[in-house]
Amino acid sequence: MEPIIATVSQLNSYMKRLVESQPVLGDIWIKGEISNFKEHYSGHLYITLKDDGGVLKAVMFKSAAMSLTFRPEDGMRVLARGRIGVYEQSGAYQLYINEMTPDGVGELYIAYEKLKKRLAEEGLFDEAKKKPIPKYPERVGVVTATTGAAVRDIINVITRRYPYCEIIIYPSLVQGAGAKENIVEAIEYFNAHKLCDTLIVGRGGGSIEDLWAFNEEEVARAIYASEIPIISAVGHETDFTIADFVADLRAPTPSAAAEIAVPSQTELYAAISGMAGRLSAAEVNYIKRLRLTLDRLKPKSPQSMIDDMRQKCDNLLQQAEKSFKLTAAEKRKIMSGLCAKLDAMSPLAVLKRGYSIAEDEKGVIKSVSDLHNGKIFKLTLSDGSCKCEVKEQENV
Repeated sequence: MEPIIATVSQLNSYMKRLVESQPVLGDIWIKGEISNFKEHYSGHLYITLKDDGGVLKAVMFKSAAMSLTFRPEDGMRVLARGRIGVYEQSGAYQLYINEMTPDGVGELYIAYEKLKKRLAEEGLFDEAKKKPIPKYPERVGVVTATTGAAVRDIINVITRRYPYCEIIIYPSLVQGAGAKENIVEAIEYFNAHKLCDTLIVGRGGGSIEDLWAFNEEEVARAIYASEIPIISAVGHETDFTIADFVADLRAPTPSAAAEIAVPSQTELYAAISGMAGRLSAAEVNYIKRLRLTLDRLKPKSPQSMIDDMRQKCDNLLQQAEKSFKLTAAEKRKIMSGLCAKLDAMSPLAVLKRGYSIAEDEKGVIKSVSDLHNGKIFKLTLSDGSCKCEVKEQENV
């Protein structure tokens, strides 16, 4: 058999085609320690990945390096994703890196990407399946930890913007062992008992490990199955969790979720005032148009035609006035109804019926368990407030 004689270039070209034809090498994750790190003036990064058994040259071009959220350094352990190729000029194979993350969160990131891709393919992220958030909810449910700032932010925002709305809080773990089970249980509980119109599920910010409960498949499927519209409110402005993609609406922070969940009473009052002003202006314009119409109907003709037209004008005016009065009465009735509803929802109206509001330095006191003998608290009535001291407690 004749020996094969090839040039160096031919061999390198053949090896390049051979290596790059392997599917497993087209998209691979490599774990290793950075050494010989160099950043070219062009923005390309050249590194060597090593472990106890070997080394691998790698390059990350500027277009991919711009997405890095950390500064690579020698000695840093990383997880790099890319393809294996051959640089023909030197005949060396190397890793062409598309993305890279510090080792430790790398495995979590891979799990996140795999789950995200699978759920997206199943249709859990489809915009067409997302439910609208009610504009005027009577009750808003909240699934979060009661010890963090998130729950206080939500309560403060909703109470300020729309105090007519009831807030129902389901205390839940939001990180660590048992967190995903707690969150799923809470979502299912709200749905089983139809406790609210809108449900806020979330927590304050944290590391990827802290937020991992909101990347769990069980939580994603519970959110997707919920009949109650859900706002995801995990406190991270730029990054997304799986819960954000599945939820009917994503808010960047718990406070923003509360802003979205309820309307502003100030804006509602302004809208009603604007409606009243437009109704009044419409009345004036309607009468002006009628008068202009009547003026155009005045004929320049013999006396008999004038008399007939005058009588016809009188009839038209009477009909117009009758129609206007009916329309105006209807509009006033609607306006009265709206004002009555608004007044009935006012907390001042509740106080005038004999109720009062008990408050301490933490806010509204909702349970006798929050009181103890000797505690000083503020009691607000319809015509003022006073300071009170607890002498004795009595449970219902």
